[in-house]
Amino acid sequence: MSTENPKFKEFNFAEGELLLINKPYKWTSFDVVGKIRNSLKPLKLKVGHAGTLDPLATGLLIICTGKLTKQIDTFQAEEKEYTGTMILGATTPSFDMETEVDETFDISQITEEQIYAATPQFIGDIEQYPPAHSAVKVNGERLYVKARLGEEVELRKRFVTVPEFEITRISLPEIDFRIVCSKGTYIRSLISDFGKSLNSGAYLSKLVRTRSGNFLLSNAFEVLELVNYIRNKKEEAKTQAEV
Repeated sequence: MSTENPKFKEFNFAEGELLLINKPYKWTSFDVVGKIRNSLKPLKLKVGHAGTLDPLATGLLIICTGKLTKQIDTFQAEEKEYTGTMILGATTPSFDMETEVDETFDISQITEEQIYAATPQFIGDIEQYPPAHSAVKVNGERLYVKARLGEEVELRKRFVTVPEFEITRISLPEIDFRIVCSKGTYIRSLISDFGKSLNSGAYLSKLVRTRSGNFLLSNAFEVLELVNYIRNKKEEAKTQAEV
């Protein structure tokens, strides 16, 4: 594998590396952490991520190794950018495609002008409730665990900041969007609230994190691309040690 690509440098994982990964669809953020950690064996290193992505989301996941894991909170606090697609005229309990549609609405009278006019109320400092199917902890237990067991969950509102929210394509029932937001923003909740603002419903069908702070998805590794690179480097080191 060529090392001309600036992504492929000489890593010092023990000292600490910040790795940009394009999280695959249906992988959890911890799946990615585990894959990277396993590829580094026999080194026993701390490996963690800076900002969870839902399994059905893809895009930029920041992975830290070694001493750099101490800075995870700093990276996690950075502003995020996403692109995605919502389905207007229906809802799901999870606010995305993890669960089946539970209610539908007639959207034949909703115009593009109404859709564009609904966006300003979701820009700035806003309040939202996390989805019941989320990783938020209540009394030490993840909400999604309770939700999947059919238990009632207490949702506590949170305040987040959305500097930018724009509609980029309308082809009903699909609506594409781009959003810039603060740490802790639930895009699924925003989309659900957006549907309600049109006296309808909406759920998230696609989400891609394109930026976290100054780090861009365009500079990220594919998971297996990085894993194979690490393995090749270990084989090279082993061969040199045997010479």
